[in-house]
Amino acid sequence: MKYYSISEAAARIGIPESTIRYYEKKGLLPHMERDEAGRRLFSEDRISFLKIIIYLKNTHMPISSIRQYVDWMLEGDSTTELRLEMFLKHKQAVLEEIALMTESLQGIDKKIARYTNYLKNAEERTREENNGEEVLQ
Repeated sequence: MKYYSISEAAARIGIPESTIRYYEKKGLLPHMERDEAGRRLFSEDRISFLKIIIYLKNTHMPISSIRQYVDWMLEGDSTTELRLEMFLKHKQAVLEEIALMTESLQGIDKKIARYTNYLKNAEERTREENNGEEVLQ
């Protein structure tokens, strides 16, 4: 089995090493394998698991909830239903947040259009005023 160092794992996932250390400290990466020098070792499975943690964190799941998920994972198949329910609820929360963000982005786009239009009209007014002055001179 191929193992990766913390720096290699961090690079593969696109996060800082400090984030991995933080997640381990918070109990999100239990039973971390280490080499004889005490350095963390990451298998493909461990990297995949870390990616799931990143997905949950990126979608604003609190660390405490991710910790609950990890605890249920450690308990085994008896918690599969609980994990499914957690993911379904989280997905719904993410969809609601996406809808809110989409609505908010539309409001921002309207403001951008207004400001762009205002500046364009201001430039045209300035040009017209300058052209008028040149004719009078």
